[in-house]
Amino acid sequence: MRTGRYGVPMPASARRALVHGTDVRGLLVDGQTRCAHYAGPSDVVALQLACCPEHWACRECHDALAGHPGVPVPADDPDRRPALCGVCGHRMRAAEYLAARACPNCAAEFNPGCRLHRHLYFADGDGR
Repeated sequence: MRTGRYGVPMPASARRALVHGTDVRGLLVDGQTRCAHYAGPSDVVALQLACCPEHWACRECHDALAGHPGVPVPADDPDRRPALCGVCGHRMRAAEYLAARACPNCAAEFNPGCRLHRHLYFADGDGR
């Protein structure tokens, strides 16, 4: 097995990785949830969409591999933990993830640019 950026193990044709016991899908996904689209040091969050049981490295990976349109999860669902820290495996509710700049469990920093894509992953209470 080769290593990707930052020395994290990554199979040559990775379309999925087991990250702290969670199945994460994506293109060239590594052991901390980075992918072909987002591979920076702070790109360490995988998100689950309402349409799939798996977590995805990013929405572009979902759209390329899932075979169906992505459906955002309700941001106010208290029973769902759609965000996964790729560094420590901590699973977060949408509100917890959206309020954080870093993982509340291990302090790994999250990419601040991900906030620009919130609408792709989370639907507000009014359906947006």
